Amino acid sequence: MIADKTYEPVEPLRLAFLGLGTMGGPMAAHLLRAGHHVTVYNRTAAKAEAWLAEVGKHPQASMAATPLEAAASADVVLSCVGNDQDLTEVTTGPQGGFHSMGRGTLWVDHTTTSAQIARDLAALGRAKGITFIDAPVSGGNLGAINGVLTIMCGGEQAAFDRVAPVLRAYARAVTRLGDPGAGQLAKMVNQICVAGVVQSLAEALAFGQKAGLDMHKVIEVISQGAASSWQMANRGPTMVDDRFDFGFAVDWMRKDLGLCLDEARRQGAVLPVTELIDEYYAEVQAMGGGRWDTSSLIRRLR
Repeated sequence: MIADKTYEPVEPLRLAFLGLGTMGGPMAAHLLRAGHHVTVYNRTAAKAEAWLAEVGKHPQASMAATPLEAAASADVVLSCVGNDQDLTEVTTGPQGGFHSMGRGTLWVDHTTTSAQIARDLAALGRAKGITFIDAPVSGGNLGAINGVLTIMCGGEQAAFDRVAPVLRAYARAVTRLGDPGAGQLAKMVNQICVAGVVQSLAEALAFGQKAGLDMHKVIEVISQGAASSWQMANRGPTMVDDRFDFGFAVDWMRKDLGLCLDEARRQGAVLPVTELIDEYYAEVQAMGGGRWDTSSLIRRLR
Protein backbone atom coordinates (compact mmCIF):
# COMPACT_ATOMS: atom_id res chain seq x y z
CA MET A 1 0.00 0.00 0.00
CA ILE A 2 2.80 2.45 0.85
CA ALA A 3 6.54 2.79 0.36
CA ASP A 4 9.06 2.68 3.20
CA LYS A 5 9.72 6.06 4.77
CA THR A 6 11.52 7.46 7.80
CA TYR A 7 9.09 9.44 9.96
CA GLU A 8 10.03 12.32 12.23
CA PRO A 9 9.34 11.62 15.92
CA VAL A 10 5.94 12.97 16.96
CA GLU A 11 3.67 12.54 19.94
CA PRO A 12 1.14 9.80 19.10
CA LEU A 13 -2.33 11.24 18.59
CA ARG A 14 -5.81 9.83 18.18
CA LEU A 15 -6.65 10.43 14.55
CA ALA A 16 -9.69 9.81 12.39
CA PHE A 17 -9.26 9.54 8.63
CA LEU A 18 -12.35 9.80 6.44
CA GLY A 19 -12.13 8.67 2.81
CA LEU A 20 -9.95 5.75 1.74
CA GLY A 21 -9.69 6.23 -2.00
CA THR A 22 -6.49 6.07 -4.06
CA MET A 23 -5.10 9.00 -2.08
CA GLY A 24 -6.67 8.57 1.35
CA GLY A 25 -5.79 4.90 1.82
CA PRO A 26 -2.01 5.39 1.57
CA MET A 27 -2.15 8.63 3.58
CA ALA A 28 -3.95 6.92 6.46
CA ALA A 29 -1.44 4.07 6.34
CA HIS A 30 1.47 6.50 6.67
CA LEU A 31 -0.15 8.00 9.76
CA LEU A 32 -0.43 4.55 11.29
CA ARG A 33 3.21 3.77 10.48
CA ALA A 34 4.22 7.08 12.05
CA GLY A 35 2.86 5.81 15.38
CA HIS A 36 -0.61 7.36 15.62
CA HIS A 37 -3.86 5.67 16.56
CA VAL A 38 -5.96 5.77 13.39
CA THR A 39 -9.71 5.20 13.09
CA VAL A 40 -10.87 5.10 9.48
CA TYR A 41 -14.23 5.64 7.84
CA ASN A 42 -15.27 5.12 4.25
CA ARG A 43 -18.72 5.49 2.74
CA THR A 44 -18.29 1.97 1.31
CA ALA A 45 -17.47 -0.05 4.42
CA ALA A 46 -15.77 -2.77 2.39
CA LYS A 47 -12.96 -0.32 1.58
CA ALA A 48 -12.36 0.32 5.27
CA GLU A 49 -12.31 -3.42 5.93
CA ALA A 50 -9.84 -3.93 3.07
CA TRP A 51 -7.63 -1.14 4.45
CA LEU A 52 -7.55 -2.82 7.87
CA ALA A 53 -6.56 -6.09 6.21
CA GLU A 54 -3.79 -4.39 4.21
CA VAL A 55 -2.24 -2.80 7.31
CA GLY A 56 -2.21 -6.21 8.96
CA LYS A 57 -4.96 -5.69 11.51
CA HIS A 58 -2.67 -3.29 13.36
CA PRO A 59 -3.52 -2.87 17.08
CA GLN A 60 -3.66 0.94 16.66
CA ALA A 61 -6.00 0.76 13.66
CA SER A 62 -9.79 0.55 13.75
CA MET A 63 -12.80 1.44 11.64
CA ALA A 64 -16.00 3.32 12.36
CA ALA A 65 -19.46 3.04 10.83
CA THR A 66 -20.02 6.79 10.52
CA PRO A 67 -18.01 10.04 10.50
CA LEU A 68 -19.79 10.89 13.77
CA GLU A 69 -18.39 7.77 15.41
CA ALA A 70 -14.92 8.16 13.90
CA ALA A 71 -14.54 11.73 15.08
CA ALA A 72 -15.91 11.25 18.59
CA SER A 73 -12.59 10.50 20.30
CA ALA A 74 -10.17 12.07 17.80
CA ASP A 75 -7.66 14.83 18.51
CA VAL A 76 -7.47 15.49 14.77
CA VAL A 77 -9.89 14.46 12.02
CA LEU A 78 -8.56 14.29 8.45
CA SER A 79 -10.69 13.93 5.35
CA CYS A 80 -10.04 13.18 1.69
CA VAL A 81 -13.40 12.81 -0.03
CA GLY A 82 -14.77 13.72 -3.44
CA ASN A 83 -16.23 17.22 -3.60
CA ASP A 84 -18.06 19.98 -1.71
CA GLN A 85 -21.18 17.86 -1.24
CA ASP A 86 -19.22 14.90 0.13
CA LEU A 87 -17.34 17.17 2.52
CA THR A 88 -20.59 18.70 3.75
CA GLU A 89 -21.96 15.21 4.39
CA VAL A 90 -19.01 14.06 6.52
CA THR A 91 -18.74 17.32 8.48
CA THR A 92 -22.20 18.73 9.12
CA GLY A 93 -24.53 16.06 7.70
CA PRO A 94 -26.80 14.03 10.02
CA GLN A 95 -23.89 11.69 10.83
CA GLY A 96 -21.20 14.32 10.37
CA GLY A 97 -18.08 14.50 12.49
CA PHE A 98 -18.63 18.10 13.60
CA HIS A 99 -21.44 16.89 15.86
CA SER A 100 -19.18 14.71 18.02
CA MET A 101 -15.87 16.59 18.08
CA GLY A 102 -14.73 18.20 21.28
CA ARG A 103 -13.52 21.76 21.78
CA GLY A 104 -9.88 22.24 20.91
CA THR A 105 -9.86 19.56 18.21
CA LEU A 106 -8.77 20.04 14.60
CA TRP A 107 -10.24 19.10 11.23
CA VAL A 108 -7.83 18.94 8.28
CA ASP A 109 -9.44 18.53 4.89
CA HIS A 110 -7.39 17.25 1.93
CA THR A 111 -10.28 17.30 -0.55
CA THR A 112 -10.03 19.68 -3.49
CA THR A 113 -13.10 21.87 -2.98
CA SER A 114 -14.30 25.42 -3.45
CA ALA A 115 -12.61 28.06 -1.32
CA GLN A 116 -16.02 29.13 -0.03
CA ILE A 117 -16.88 25.84 1.66
CA ALA A 118 -13.50 25.97 3.42
CA ARG A 119 -14.33 29.42 4.75
CA ASP A 120 -17.84 28.34 5.75
CA LEU A 121 -16.64 25.25 7.61
CA ALA A 122 -13.91 27.24 9.33
CA ALA A 123 -16.58 29.64 10.63
CA LEU A 124 -18.91 26.83 11.70
CA GLY A 125 -16.05 25.04 13.41
CA ARG A 126 -14.93 28.16 15.23
CA ALA A 127 -18.38 28.48 16.80
CA LYS A 128 -17.99 24.92 18.16
CA GLY A 129 -14.39 25.30 19.30
CA ILE A 130 -13.14 23.26 16.33
CA THR A 131 -10.36 24.57 14.08
CA PHE A 132 -10.75 23.77 10.38
CA ILE A 133 -7.80 23.78 7.98
CA ASP A 134 -8.20 23.38 4.22
CA ALA A 135 -5.21 21.39 3.02
CA PRO A 136 -5.52 20.18 -0.58
CA VAL A 137 -2.65 18.10 -1.91
CA SER A 138 -0.62 17.72 -5.09
CA GLY A 139 1.48 14.75 -6.12
CA GLY A 140 -1.06 12.14 -7.13
CA ASN A 141 -1.38 8.57 -6.02
CA LEU A 142 2.37 7.94 -6.25
CA GLY A 143 3.00 10.94 -4.04
CA ALA A 144 0.59 9.50 -1.48
CA ILE A 145 2.15 6.03 -1.65
CA ASN A 146 5.69 7.38 -1.32
CA GLY A 147 4.75 9.94 1.34
CA VAL A 148 6.00 12.92 -0.68
CA LEU A 149 2.88 14.99 -1.28
CA THR A 150 2.82 18.78 -1.42
CA ILE A 151 0.17 20.22 0.93
CA MET A 152 -1.23 23.75 0.60
CA CYS A 153 -2.93 24.96 3.78
CA GLY A 154 -5.34 27.70 4.76
CA GLY A 155 -6.13 28.30 8.42
CA GLU A 156 -4.94 29.68 11.73
CA GLN A 157 -1.17 29.77 12.27
CA ALA A 158 -1.25 28.12 15.72
CA ALA A 159 -3.37 25.22 14.49
CA PHE A 160 -1.16 24.80 11.43
CA ASP A 161 1.97 24.67 13.60
CA ARG A 162 0.32 22.00 15.73
CA VAL A 163 -0.71 19.74 12.87
CA ALA A 164 2.13 20.20 10.37
CA PRO A 165 4.33 17.48 11.96
CA VAL A 166 1.42 15.04 11.61
CA LEU A 167 0.95 15.87 7.93
CA ARG A 168 4.62 15.37 7.18
CA ALA A 169 4.02 11.63 7.60
CA TYR A 170 2.91 11.70 3.96
CA ALA A 171 4.32 14.97 2.66
CA ARG A 172 7.63 16.53 1.76
CA ALA A 173 6.23 20.07 1.77
CA VAL A 174 3.55 21.42 4.10
CA THR A 175 2.96 25.16 3.76
CA ARG A 176 0.48 27.60 5.26
CA LEU A 177 -0.57 30.13 2.62
CA GLY A 178 -3.03 32.24 4.58
CA ASP A 179 -6.45 32.24 6.15
CA PRO A 180 -9.19 29.62 5.52
CA GLY A 181 -9.69 29.12 1.79
CA ALA A 182 -6.10 30.03 0.87
CA GLY A 183 -5.12 26.38 0.48
CA GLN A 184 -7.94 25.78 -1.98
CA LEU A 185 -7.07 28.89 -3.97
CA ALA A 186 -3.44 27.72 -4.20
CA LYS A 187 -4.62 24.30 -5.41
CA MET A 188 -6.57 26.06 -8.16
CA VAL A 189 -3.37 27.82 -9.23
CA ASN A 190 -1.70 24.39 -9.28
CA GLN A 191 -4.41 22.82 -11.45
CA ILE A 192 -4.40 25.71 -13.92
CA CYS A 193 -0.64 25.21 -14.33
CA VAL A 194 -0.96 21.44 -14.69
CA ALA A 195 -3.68 21.67 -17.34
CA GLY A 196 -1.60 24.02 -19.47
CA VAL A 197 1.54 21.89 -19.20
CA VAL A 198 -0.29 18.66 -20.09
CA GLN A 199 -1.91 20.21 -23.16
CA SER A 200 1.43 21.61 -24.36
CA LEU A 201 3.10 18.26 -23.76
CA ALA A 202 0.34 16.46 -25.67
CA GLU A 203 0.75 18.77 -28.65
CA ALA A 204 4.54 18.44 -28.64
CA LEU A 205 4.54 14.63 -28.41
CA ALA A 206 1.84 14.24 -31.07
CA PHE A 207 3.81 16.57 -33.35
CA GLY A 208 7.02 14.61 -32.83
CA GLN A 209 5.32 11.29 -33.50
CA LYS A 210 3.77 12.55 -36.74
CA ALA A 211 7.23 13.76 -37.75
CA GLY A 212 8.57 10.21 -37.31
CA LEU A 213 10.85 10.87 -34.35
CA ASP A 214 11.72 8.31 -31.67
CA MET A 215 9.86 10.19 -28.96
CA HIS A 216 11.29 8.18 -26.08
CA LYS A 217 14.73 9.41 -27.12
CA VAL A 218 13.44 12.92 -27.65
CA ILE A 219 11.95 12.99 -24.14
CA GLU A 220 15.23 11.72 -22.71
CA VAL A 221 17.11 14.56 -24.42
CA ILE A 222 14.78 17.51 -23.86
CA SER A 223 14.00 16.56 -20.27
CA GLN A 224 17.57 17.62 -19.50
CA GLY A 225 16.86 21.17 -20.64
CA ALA A 226 14.41 24.04 -20.30
CA ALA A 227 11.40 21.99 -21.45
CA SER A 228 11.67 19.62 -18.49
CA SER A 229 8.69 19.19 -16.15
CA TRP A 230 7.19 16.68 -13.76
CA GLN A 231 4.59 15.85 -16.38
CA MET A 232 7.24 15.19 -19.03
CA ALA A 233 9.28 12.94 -16.75
CA ASN A 234 6.34 11.00 -15.31
CA ARG A 235 3.74 11.08 -18.10
CA GLY A 236 5.67 11.68 -21.31
CA PRO A 237 6.76 8.04 -21.85
CA THR A 238 3.27 6.67 -21.10
CA MET A 239 1.69 9.22 -23.43
CA VAL A 240 4.00 8.03 -26.21
CA ASP A 241 2.97 4.43 -25.43
CA ASP A 242 -0.74 5.40 -25.37
CA ARG A 243 -1.24 4.18 -21.77
CA PHE A 244 -3.73 5.99 -19.57
CA ASP A 245 -5.26 3.38 -17.22
CA PHE A 246 -3.78 4.96 -14.06
CA GLY A 247 -3.25 8.28 -12.35
CA PHE A 248 -5.52 11.29 -11.84
CA ALA A 249 -8.78 10.77 -13.72
CA VAL A 250 -10.13 13.18 -16.32
CA ASP A 251 -13.44 13.29 -14.42
CA TRP A 252 -11.64 14.66 -11.37
CA MET A 253 -9.64 17.16 -13.39
CA ARG A 254 -12.85 18.52 -14.91
CA LYS A 255 -14.26 18.89 -11.41
CA ASP A 256 -11.14 20.81 -10.37
CA LEU A 257 -11.11 23.02 -13.47
CA GLY A 258 -14.77 23.78 -12.87
CA LEU A 259 -13.82 25.08 -9.43
CA CYS A 260 -11.06 27.18 -11.00
CA LEU A 261 -13.40 28.68 -13.60
CA ASP A 262 -16.13 29.41 -11.04
CA GLU A 263 -13.64 31.15 -8.76
CA ALA A 264 -12.16 33.08 -11.68
CA ARG A 265 -15.59 34.47 -12.51
CA ARG A 266 -16.03 35.56 -8.89
CA GLN A 267 -12.60 37.19 -8.86
CA GLY A 268 -12.93 38.80 -12.29
CA ALA A 269 -9.92 36.81 -13.53
CA VAL A 270 -9.58 35.67 -17.15
CA LEU A 271 -8.61 32.04 -17.90
CA PRO A 272 -8.97 31.60 -21.67
CA VAL A 273 -6.52 28.70 -22.01
CA THR A 274 -7.99 26.88 -19.01
CA GLU A 275 -11.49 27.24 -20.47
CA LEU A 276 -10.28 25.75 -23.75
CA ILE A 277 -8.52 22.82 -22.08
CA ASP A 278 -11.61 22.11 -20.00
CA GLU A 279 -13.50 21.75 -23.30
CA TYR A 280 -10.78 19.40 -24.55
CA TYR A 281 -11.22 17.26 -21.44
CA ALA A 282 -14.96 17.18 -22.13
CA GLU A 283 -14.11 15.71 -25.54
CA VAL A 284 -11.98 13.03 -23.85
CA GLN A 285 -14.93 12.18 -21.60
CA ALA A 286 -17.12 11.85 -24.70
CA MET A 287 -14.55 9.37 -26.07
CA GLY A 288 -15.15 7.21 -22.98
CA GLY A 289 -12.06 8.45 -21.16
CA GLY A 290 -13.54 9.84 -17.97
CA ARG A 291 -11.42 7.49 -15.87
CA TRP A 292 -8.28 7.81 -18.00
CA ASP A 293 -5.30 9.73 -16.63
CA THR A 294 -5.28 13.44 -17.44
CA SER A 295 -2.39 12.91 -19.86
CA SER A 296 -4.94 11.31 -22.22
CA LEU A 297 -5.40 14.76 -23.78
CA ILE A 298 -3.06 13.46 -26.48
CA ARG A 299 -5.78 11.04 -27.63
CA ARG A 300 -7.62 14.00 -29.19
CA LEU A 301 -4.66 14.64 -31.45
CA ARG A 302 -4.23 11.15 -32.85
